[in-house]
Amino acid sequence: MDPSCARHHLSRRSTLTAAAGLATGALLDLAGAPRAAAAPAQGPVLAADFTNPVIWQDFADIDIIRVGDTFYASASTMHYSPGAPVLRSYNLVNWEIAGHSVPALDFGAKYDLNGARGYVRGIWASSLAYRPSNGTFYWLGQIDFARTYIYTATAVEGPWNRLTTIGTPYYDAGLLVDSDDTLYVAYGNTTISVAQLSPDGRNQVRTQQVFTTPPSVGTLEGARFYKINGRYYIFLTRPANGQYILKSSGGPFGPYTMRQVLLDLRGPVPGGGVPHQGGLVQTRSGAWYYMAFVDAYPGGRMPVLAPVTWTSDGWPVVQLVNGAWGTSYPRPVVPPPPRQVTPMTGVDTFDGTALKPRWEWNHNPDNTKWSVGNGLTLHTATVTNDLYWARNTLTHRIQGPTSTATIQLDHSAMRDGDRAGLALLRDSSAWIGVKRDGGTTRLVMVNGLAMDGNWNTTHTGTEVASATVPGGRIWLRASADIRPGSARPGTFSYSTDGTTFTRLGPAFSMGNDWRFFMGYRFALFNHATQALGGAVRVLRFDLSTP
Repeated sequence: MDPSCARHHLSRRSTLTAAAGLATGALLDLAGAPRAAAAPAQGPVLAADFTNPVIWQDFADIDIIRVGDTFYASASTMHYSPGAPVLRSYNLVNWEIAGHSVPALDFGAKYDLNGARGYVRGIWASSLAYRPSNGTFYWLGQIDFARTYIYTATAVEGPWNRLTTIGTPYYDAGLLVDSDDTLYVAYGNTTISVAQLSPDGRNQVRTQQVFTTPPSVGTLEGARFYKINGRYYIFLTRPANGQYILKSSGGPFGPYTMRQVLLDLRGPVPGGGVPHQGGLVQTRSGAWYYMAFVDAYPGGRMPVLAPVTWTSDGWPVVQLVNGAWGTSYPRPVVPPPPRQVTPMTGVDTFDGTALKPRWEWNHNPDNTKWSVGNGLTLHTATVTNDLYWARNTLTHRIQGPTSTATIQLDHSAMRDGDRAGLALLRDSSAWIGVKRDGGTTRLVMVNGLAMDGNWNTTHTGTEVASATVPGGRIWLRASADIRPGSARPGTFSYSTDGTTFTRLGPAFSMGNDWRFFMGYRFALFNHATQALGGAVRVLRFDLSTP
């Protein structure tokens, strides 16, 4: 997932036709080793078809594994903190956010918005694995092309702790726990290498180039590393329109042969791109699936799922519907779930002592300037007139295809110069909120916030509408249509009673350039333009769909 990669392939659309291969029934144990076929669990869940995308929220560069009857996936988060969310599912279709593998982006001051900014840096394509020998989850990823970090936890909810740093930056890495418990990493862009780690996972023992991508293919990256039926596989993406796989029968260091899995395959999101990247996973009963993502801006990159079979000579084949990645497929046959997963939409009143894992900050927060319990209190943490420099902006993914975020805001403790509200946040942004100046409080809609291609601010926004604000509480609402297309509108409204809402300002057309990578988010913010000391309280956040 290199920003310099030729993402112009995104615009290419055609249909790949391929005959379905003969499934081999090759099975993996938890360490990635082959095992005998298991009998289906008692009482499998038989249900109707599922519909793609399986998650209509921005989760890109997916790595996916199964531990027992539970599936886990990790995703990129760039400059958002905490980073590398871990998603959990019992059926590959319904997912929840369980935690984050990287508790804070403590990789330099720019991730604190301290003298520099980390936009479009941080957590890129990384890897999630489980090691049965010590019952531990591993997250591995490189930061800033400088070094690789490994975090571990015995439960995905955490606590996650940094195990080590390794001097080699394993770009777009895939971590394999081999059947003999050896740890290997496949990584690279166009030139693909494999590293072996020490038994404790703290050091590199060996690294070796194993493959050079033919010029006719172009760029390959986004490695995922598997051992299936005694063979080693490195699953690679051609951004942003293809998927290839390398196979070795001679061991993890090759030699490898290459085969195309898909190219210019029509995807299941209207107006979206080609499904690619992501990873392979197997159910306990032996069925294989490929979870990829589709570029679908302005919302981001949306996970999609398709079944996979295997040819008699050990190559994966994505099962197509009318020559395309299916809009729907039969649901995976899995055991009954132990419980229902936590919805990614709905109400949050910020109870308890910690934020729920659905939330991520824009860069690392100043933890002395916020609290939860009886609502979310945001003290001003930065004096700036630029929202992109403001610390403690709290973000939430937008639910597609359309959704609405509503907050109840207590602004009675704001001070002169403070700005607080609800934004549609990306490299071009807009917001509705409260301005307090000269002892007067006004409700405003601001648009035109913008960054350039180096993620420097070019415009801090223009106030385009305003209204009076009675009392100390107000409801703010942002609605977003993130379907890929020409309009992509975001609209803002407010209410003084929580029931009747009044539109404020014109529709905001959300940008759909891929280069920021992350999609639009709803964002809660409070920053000062004169002096610190003010605060607001968000009593309630409600994400709803039509």
